[in-house]
Amino acid sequence: MDKEVKKRYRDFGSFLCETFPYKVQKISVHAGFSCPNRDGTKGWGGCTYCNNLTFSPAYCHTHQTVSEQLKAGIRFFARKYPEMKYIAYFQAYTNTYSSIDVLVRKYEEALAFPEVTGLIVATRPDCMPEELLDYFAQLSRQKFVLIEYGMESTLDATLRRINRGHTQAESEDAIRRTADKGIHTGAHLILGLPGEERSDILRHADVVSELPLTTLKLHQLQLIRHTQMAKDYAEHPEWFHLPGMEEYIDLVISFLERLNPSAVVERFVSQSPKELLIAPDWGQKNHVVTAKVNQRMAERNTRQGKLYTAKYIANH
Repeated sequence: MDKEVKKRYRDFGSFLCETFPYKVQKISVHAGFSCPNRDGTKGWGGCTYCNNLTFSPAYCHTHQTVSEQLKAGIRFFARKYPEMKYIAYFQAYTNTYSSIDVLVRKYEEALAFPEVTGLIVATRPDCMPEELLDYFAQLSRQKFVLIEYGMESTLDATLRRINRGHTQAESEDAIRRTADKGIHTGAHLILGLPGEERSDILRHADVVSELPLTTLKLHQLQLIRHTQMAKDYAEHPEWFHLPGMEEYIDLVISFLERLNPSAVVERFVSQSPKELLIAPDWGQKNHVVTAKVNQRMAERNTRQGKLYTAKYIANH
């Protein structure tokens, strides 16, 4: 039985156990920031797939302050684990998109909680000024800090198609600048964006494997109500390939085989609220899909990095 549950990839839970001498839990915080791809700075309407209602757990309400959201989150989790410590996860929209003073005030408000032991800050690669990176670098010498960049794809053609508003070169620059300052650096990819073939998706693994990433988040493309992509799907379903769960699991395993074994894989799937999800609806919780990935890897006697070779050159 132990062999069946042993992870065939470098998982986030083990990374946290290696990093902290106590149990930690992320608490999502909606800090009220906007996005340059919504307010006209870069574009209007945001990315074609984006509906930020899918990011907010039940305890996270935008009318509450950072402190109020953290108090609610701590109450929610502390019932089961009274000795738990927490990481404030600034998740929705672009959490480095404001003045330095406003940003630091929000972060420090979260860190003022004695139970909060660090920050995870989700942002765009085109929204990381050097002054803010210097702040994070200094903070990371005292607290846990992870900056999570939304890459979504490594192909500029895809980034343009989904109205992302930044390039792959900007993603690589932000990731390298962050890691060079000694800050934990993460990235996020969506597998199955329109126009991308299986070979394109597997190439993403080659590209990100040569970046100095601490963590990587993957999830399947989900079509969410009230988005431009939902409209595109209704009008042009032929643009999309939405795999069943078994096909997606096979894709993830092939991706992991090519992925740098040093990368911590935080997740493979995401689960949007059922009332917002159009497709695919596999009818399974995230943990079930994750367990199936690991089980299939064991059955195939494979592992993360099995096919990895450090030969990819960015400008090949």
